Amino acid sequence: MSGFYDDLEVRSADARVAAQSAALVAQVARVRAAEGNCLPSDVTVAGLEDLVKLPVLRKSDLAAWQADKPPFGGIPVANVAHVFQSPGPIYEPGGVSHDWWRMGRFLHAAGIGADDVVQNCFGYHLTPAGMIFESGARAVGAQVLPAGTGQTELQVQAAAAVGTTAYAGTPDYLKVILDKAEAMGVRLGITKAAVGGGALFPAMRAEYADRGIACLQCYATADLGNIAYESPAMEGMILDEGVIVEIVTPGTGDPVAEGEVGEVVVTTLNPDYPLIRFATGDLSAFMPGQSPCGRTNMRIKGWMGRADQTTKIKGMFVRPEQVATLVARHEEIARARVIARREGAQDVMTVQLEAAGGSAELFSRSVIDVLKLKAAVEVVPPGSLPRDGVVIEDQRSYE
Repeated sequence: MSGFYDDLEVRSADARVAAQSAALVAQVARVRAAEGNCLPSDVTVAGLEDLVKLPVLRKSDLAAWQADKPPFGGIPVANVAHVFQSPGPIYEPGGVSHDWWRMGRFLHAAGIGADDVVQNCFGYHLTPAGMIFESGARAVGAQVLPAGTGQTELQVQAAAAVGTTAYAGTPDYLKVILDKAEAMGVRLGITKAAVGGGALFPAMRAEYADRGIACLQCYATADLGNIAYESPAMEGMILDEGVIVEIVTPGTGDPVAEGEVGEVVVTTLNPDYPLIRFATGDLSAFMPGQSPCGRTNMRIKGWMGRADQTTKIKGMFVRPEQVATLVARHEEIARARVIARREGAQDVMTVQLEAAGGSAELFSRSVIDVLKLKAAVEVVPPGSLPRDGVVIEDQRSYE
């Protein structure tokens, strides 16, 4: 399959910024029109440059809103066809309009189209993953075998009977199906795989390639739909055209410098479910340049760990938000890193502060005040702490 899903994938950066700015302004107005919305009324949003002025929305906030105003927490939701439940519990709406979760763009990049039968092995029970990928398959004209998970022998029989050519599901479950088919002496016709929801390790991708299957992965969530996806170039993950992505310092809403690791924060431009600056809890980083495949949107490096690094030290939780408060308290401090170690039978905490001036003694008082724990404070030169998105590092062994 050649070509692009639509012209949006190859538009200029200026055209993309203009379109996303207009969509953002409309999205903010939509939320502000809702009763009891939590966006600050004194912030003017005229384009993408104003997005950073708005607060970050976290899953804990969403869960609290939904408990107060079930099921969607007062967020203005439209065109709801399904209601899903994710762990938390958190409830997400789902629509049936064309490519509602924008998964068709990824499936098209994976070479899936009208000639394919997709064995959809994502779950259809309560959580939305099954419907997300089915919606994408419909968008590219493919037939769907709604297989879900489990009953692997029946999965093999069905794949052979209906002529499955493409797999959708977690990366590891495809191997389970292929190995079962081999044990049953059944030859399957799967040549394409679109995966998500788990790690696609290089060795696993190589094994699928050896079996004649081209396997690409996406980055999607139940709340946001597709965020980014691989193309056949397999150089990073290209941002979806229906979202605005920021990379921020964990625990804050402050963008990191280009290329640094931080938390992925997403604003969806879907008018049916407007989430603004929604924190995914995942770490990633922007990549320079454009994909060799010709798609012009920005790229991220993919999943690089969890941003919620909340750690219990000496019986007390230390959170990224507290570390951010500590940094903000002193203009000399550029960034901080909390390190938890074990000495004998006791926890030991060290706080490294990247600062152009100031004393460890002065900063120690703030550490106790903000983190509620005593710590060894080390003042280190500017630029010396790693730019890896880690603000709380747990070096303790739990073996």
